[in-house]
Amino acid sequence: MVYFDYDSSEIRAEYLDVVAAHAAYLVKYPAARVRLEGHTDERGSREYNIGLGERRGQAVRKALMLQGVADAQVATVSYGEERPAVEGSDEAAYAQNRRVELAHVQ
Repeated sequence: MVYFDYDSSEIRAEYLDVVAAHAAYLVKYPAARVRLEGHTDERGSREYNIGLGERRGQAVRKALMLQGVADAQVATVSYGEERPAVEGSDEAAYAQNRRVELAHVQ
C-alpha cells in the first residue's frame, strides 16, 4: 500500500522502500504481474477523483519502471472514491483512503 497526501499524486518518501521492494520482486520474477489500484478520499467530484486515482497509479507505475520493471508487468486502474478502505468523513478516514494498492495477479 502506498498512501498519498491530499490532492497529490507524489509518492511520499516513507513509501519509496515499499515501491522498491515490489520493483525488486517484479524484476526477479519477470512472469509476475501487478495491478495498481488508485483510490481517493470522497472529497472532489467523481470525475476529478477518477483522474486523481489514475495519476496516483501512474506515479507508482513510473517509479516501478524506473527500477527496471517491464511495462507488460504493470496494469493500472482507478477506482476514485468508489472503494474506500474505511468509512468516515474525517481526516483519519481520508488519509487511509488516499492510496494505491499493489495487487499481485496471475
